[in-house]
Amino acid sequence: MNVREKAPGDTLIGKRIPKMDAPQKASGKTRYVHDISLPGQLHAKILRSAHAHARIRSIDVSEARALRGVHAVITADDLPFQRPIGVTKDHLPLKRDRVRSFRDEIAAVAADTEEIAEAALRLIKVDYEPLPLVATAEDALRPGAPVLHGEDLVCVNRNGTSEVVHRAAPDNVAMTFDYSQGDIARGKTESDAVVEDVFWLHYVTHCCMGVSGVIAEFDSNGNLTLYSNSQVPFLHRREFGELLGMDPGRIRIIQPPIGGGFGSKLDIYPFEPIAIYLAQITQRPVKLVFTREEEFMASPTRQPVLLKMRSGCTKDGILTFRDVETVHDNGAYTSWGATTPFVMMQTISSLYRVPNCNYHTRAIYSNNPYAGSFRGYGNLQATFAVEAHMDRLAEAIGMDPLEFRLKNAQDPGEVTPQGMNFKTCGFKDCLTAAAERGDYQRKHRENAVRWNEPDPIKRGVGMASMLHVGGGAKIYQSDGCGTILKLDDFAHVTLITGASEIGQGSETVLAQLVCEELGLPLSCVTVVNNDTDVTPWDVGVHASRTTFIAGNSAIGAARKAKDKILAAAAAKFDGKADEYDLKGGVVIDRTSGKKLIEIDKLIRSLHFSEKAELVMTTFYYEPPSRHQDKKFKGDVSAAYAWASQVVEVEVDTRTGVVRLLKVNAAHDVGRVINRLGIEGQIEGGIVMGQGYALTEDLIVDHAVVRNPNFRDYKLVTAPEIPEMDITFIETMDGEGPQGAKGVGEAPAICVAAAVANAIYNATGVRITGLPFTPERVYRDLRGQAKQPVWDVST
Repeated sequence: MNVREKAPGDTLIGKRIPKMDAPQKASGKTRYVHDISLPGQLHAKILRSAHAHARIRSIDVSEARALRGVHAVITADDLPFQRPIGVTKDHLPLKRDRVRSFRDEIAAVAADTEEIAEAALRLIKVDYEPLPLVATAEDALRPGAPVLHGEDLVCVNRNGTSEVVHRAAPDNVAMTFDYSQGDIARGKTESDAVVEDVFWLHYVTHCCMGVSGVIAEFDSNGNLTLYSNSQVPFLHRREFGELLGMDPGRIRIIQPPIGGGFGSKLDIYPFEPIAIYLAQITQRPVKLVFTREEEFMASPTRQPVLLKMRSGCTKDGILTFRDVETVHDNGAYTSWGATTPFVMMQTISSLYRVPNCNYHTRAIYSNNPYAGSFRGYGNLQATFAVEAHMDRLAEAIGMDPLEFRLKNAQDPGEVTPQGMNFKTCGFKDCLTAAAERGDYQRKHRENAVRWNEPDPIKRGVGMASMLHVGGGAKIYQSDGCGTILKLDDFAHVTLITGASEIGQGSETVLAQLVCEELGLPLSCVTVVNNDTDVTPWDVGVHASRTTFIAGNSAIGAARKAKDKILAAAAAKFDGKADEYDLKGGVVIDRTSGKKLIEIDKLIRSLHFSEKAELVMTTFYYEPPSRHQDKKFKGDVSAAYAWASQVVEVEVDTRTGVVRLLKVNAAHDVGRVINRLGIEGQIEGGIVMGQGYALTEDLIVDHAVVRNPNFRDYKLVTAPEIPEMDITFIETMDGEGPQGAKGVGEAPAICVAAAVANAIYNATGVRITGLPFTPERVYRDLRGQAKQPVWDVST
């Protein structure tokens, strides 16, 4: 399609448009980090700890260094100015004198081939003094437990001074969060029904098809280029500068196509600075890519949570209070998983109208794998508990669960006690649509009277809803995104955006939004989004923000370009700019629709005039959200997304096998931009939530990952995917681009909660631990399962 061809229909918004990168990926031409080879490139491997907890007495690398083809072997002793990483800076990339998990990096090798590097690792001799194991967060809190970070972490600066970069945690508590609203004691007094449960939410891992990897290269001037799968390249550029004592402006991050992110690439992990150190020492490019087992063992997880919740309501169905305490197994070091209470408290305080709420949580050090950011960011865990209690309270007062939810669901314009302003809110529409399309009320009523029938195959329906940020989250100083837009003399658009493409389809949505403004077909757009030396600043891919934040930025740049073109048209045709418009690659008379001149021809007339002009614009969009205060109150997002899902399950009471048959999902998305893309997001999120509910379980036993492969981890496969019926609730968010909200995380959040309620509807048994494997369900149905117990002191 050329510039003069009309785009399909009158608008690109809401159409089913394939992803722009789909042909390259489908044809196998996409080059991921694994496929990149630089001239002179070396291959790196990491030696990890043989113990979950031990002192390092000595490391002998002499034989490894002597191996032919080895160019460098490094330990912490070779890095006198090594700096810690992680959210609280408690994590040295190469460990000095103590290891705290099996992930821990002891030494690293750069060699001519991966095989030589592996052989060199086997030649390294490490003498350990084993220390007592802290296998769970509960163990870490018991009196007399070994202290994992009992001493201040002190680093030597390049100027010779010493600095405490992380304070000791003598109680094994890495982080705490406390939130309160209303009067919890009054809420309990006003309650006619109160329910309490303890929930266990388990380990799962991201399972990106592309494993973790990086290539580090220094040029002859000492500038660093990283080929990195980072989701936050501009933030990481600064962090790498701090690690290296280097001007971040001399660090360039190029993002190859990313084979899955889901939050796993939001932090810096040890393998990245290790590759940089090796490249610095060897003065050669160094490539470090995980094996699949290494990805399972050494990449971040979804944080496991022990959660105690007490909730109440009046006999008329009005929620009165929620009182919640959680303990998070932080693992050996603090990555983003410890901060998920920031999102969990939003669900606990504001999913439904809750006047009184307390939330207290602790992230606890153990010798287990450390947790990172993961799609939904703690919300799957919080929603699981909240929605179980919505069903339990409705049952306690004899009210239909849908009616109970509708009675407590918020309306547009409400501001929660936590300060979130629901300027648009399709919550009740989501509840009603999902329930109607899933025939929820009839099936729920009829299933509940069949518990004692002899047929071992039981059917159940369950409902759950979710609240999540839909317009970014003001976590950093800025939550904004920059755009540079250029139209050449053939009206081809180069859209240079700070927003990263990590598989979510952002470049297609941004191209749609720009073409909608400029009246051009999609074939006229090239999106550049993968190089910090070229693209403007953006905070990164997280918090369901890219369509909203980067979309508004792209529209801003496109409107400035449109104004410039229309001003030129007005000068040419002796009119006013608002008398003209752009459609189908042509300037038209707004009143009559008459075609006046092709856009490319008009732009060329600007280029080649006496006072030549270029159609190049820039725009930076900062959302109107606000930082939360010290009490965690504030309107943290520019918009909020809602969803309700009704699921239908089949439970074989003889075997405990649960089959997910159908999901009716209704999502408040603001407005559909790319229907094909958003359907893919919802479908993929539902399958991810299905895995969390039914099959996925990263088995961590005495700090060892016991199933580090796809054979034993049990991802959902194609034959198990349920029928899906998806409804989009369009609330036309006033701040969103063309009215849209973010939806990337939402579809995964409430599947497990809905499945739990459906299993209860089918069997009359409430299961409060995940996942719902056949063994767990079988034992729970017979009262034989070990129930989650709150055995930690406050």
